[in-house]
Amino acid sequence: MMRLYLINPNNPLVNLANIRENRWNRYRVWKPLGLLVLAGLTPPEWDITVIDENLHATDYSAMPRPDLVGITAFTSQASRAYDVARQFRTRGVPVVMGGIHATMCTEEALRYVDSVVTGEAESVWATVLEDARRGQLQTTYAGEHIDLAEVPKARHDLLADGYAFGSVQTTRGCPLSCSFCSVSAFNGTLYRHRPIPDVIDELRSIREKWVLVVDDNLIGVNAAHIARAKELFRAMIRADLGKRWIGQVTINMGDDEELLDLAARAGCRGLFIGFESPTPEGLAEVGKKFNLLKGRNFKASVRRIQRHRILVVGSFIIGLDSDRRGIGRQISRAASDYGVDILNALFLTPLPGTVLWDRMASEDRIAANDFPRDWQYYTLNFPTAHYKNFSRAEILEEMDACDGSFYSWRRILWRLAGCLLGRRPILSLVTNLSYRDNVRLSRRSYARLGLQDSRPERRRTGLCAGAGRAYAGSHGIL
Repeated sequence: MMRLYLINPNNPLVNLANIRENRWNRYRVWKPLGLLVLAGLTPPEWDITVIDENLHATDYSAMPRPDLVGITAFTSQASRAYDVARQFRTRGVPVVMGGIHATMCTEEALRYVDSVVTGEAESVWATVLEDARRGQLQTTYAGEHIDLAEVPKARHDLLADGYAFGSVQTTRGCPLSCSFCSVSAFNGTLYRHRPIPDVIDELRSIREKWVLVVDDNLIGVNAAHIARAKELFRAMIRADLGKRWIGQVTINMGDDEELLDLAARAGCRGLFIGFESPTPEGLAEVGKKFNLLKGRNFKASVRRIQRHRILVVGSFIIGLDSDRRGIGRQISRAASDYGVDILNALFLTPLPGTVLWDRMASEDRIAANDFPRDWQYYTLNFPTAHYKNFSRAEILEEMDACDGSFYSWRRILWRLAGCLLGRRPILSLVTNLSYRDNVRLSRRSYARLGLQDSRPERRRTGLCAGAGRAYAGSHGIL
C-alpha cells in the first residue's frame, strides 16, 4: 500500500485554523475541492490523507512518512506551499505541486518541488501516480482541458467535520476574460459543464446542508448556458436534496424571472456578483462586458434577485487607473444605492497569468515583488501594486472609508430591516457581522505589518472575506 498526502496550505497572514478562538472562522473556509476530485481518481492501492491547513494546524514530522505528497496553491498560498514542500523533501519524500500558481509560475515552483502539474490535473493524474510508484517522477506534466463528464465525484468523505459549507463544481471556463482574472488562462474560455445527474449524485454525498457552488459563473453568458442552468435547477428541485447554496454569477442573473424562480426553489440563498466599479471608465478598464450594457439598471436587477429571497453580495475593486480620491465612499454609496446585502471591496491585485499582471509588470508597478515571500500578500486584501492615483497610505484610507461607511451599525441595521420585509434576516445578520468582524482582523494585521496604525477608527473588511474566488478563479486542480 502506497501512502499519499494531498495538502492545501494556509496563508501565513490569515490564520483560520482555530475555530474555537473565533466563531466566524468556520464561515471563512471552504473545502479544497480540487484535491478531493483527485482523490476520487486515485486507485485503491494508495492510502489517501487530505490535509487542509485552514482547518487545523498539522505537525508533519509526527505523521507517518508518505510515498508522495501533492500540494495545491493559489498565489497567496505559494510561499507556505514551498515551506511545506521543503519539510517533506528533507525527509526524501517526492513532492508534486499543481494549481493555478504553479501553472503560471512553473519555473519558480520547480525550485522548491520535484514536479509540477500545469493546468487541469485530471488528465495526467494516473500517469503522475504510476511514475511516482516506479520512482520515475517527471519534472512537469501538462494537464489538458477535459470533458467534465470524466470528472469523478469528489471524495467528500476524506475531510473531517468543521466546515460550514460543502463545495461542488458544475462548470468550468469563462469566455469573458476580464483583465484581472486568471480563470480564462487556467480553465479556458470554453464554457464546459458536468452532466447534471453527476452533479445531483455528488450533492447527495455532501454532508453539509449549506453548499458553495464554486463555478466562476454558474449561469454562463448566453441562452444555451442559461437553459442548462435551468435544467440543473429543475433537477435539484426534483431531487429534493434539502441543500441551501450560494453561487457566483454575472448581473444578467437578474434578467430572467424563470431562472430566478428555479434557483430559489432549488435552494439558492445567496449570489456573489462582481460589479467591479461604479464608473463606466472602471468597467471598461477591467473589461466587464455585461455590466457595460446600455441601459443596465443595477438597482432593478438586484431588486429582482432579492424578490426571490436571495441575498446579493456585491464585489468591487479599489485601485483602478481610472479611480480617483473618494472612490472608497463612492463604492459604498453605489453598493447602498444598488441595494446589495453585502459589500466585498478588494484591492486591485495583479495575479500571475492575468492581463493585469502583464501590464503592471511591464510598467514596473509590482510593489510586493520579493518572491516567493511576498506572494503571501496576494490575498486581494493587501495593496501589492503601485497605483496610478494613490500612494499606499491613500489607498488604505480609501478602503477604510469604503468599509467603515458600509459596515457602520446604522447601515447594518438598515439592511437588516429591509431583510425583515421578505429576505433572509438571519443569514444577512450573520454575514454582515462576519464581515464587520474582519475589520478587527485587518486592523490587527495591518498594525502588525506596519502598514498603518491601529487606531480603532481605522477600518476595512478583512483578510479573508471569502469572495476572492471570483477574482482569482474557483480552484486549482491539484
